[in-house]
Amino acid sequence: MSSTPDPEPRAPRPALVFDDPLDQQTSDDTDRGWGERSEGSGSAADLKRFLDEKPPHHL
Repeated sequence: MSSTPDPEPRAPRPALVFDDPLDQQTSDDTDRGWGERSEGSGSAADLKRFLDEKPPHHL
């Protein structure tokens, strides 16, 4: 009969991953990563985008 408490179970350590990081897709690989909008396509959406992104000197 020992008075030492049982050791608490440790959390599992994260495993090392040796995958090629260049094989994984990043947000820059998608249209959304480049600022493309996911709104519906059509002339109304195109006009809205044009008016939103128009430089100030084109007013």
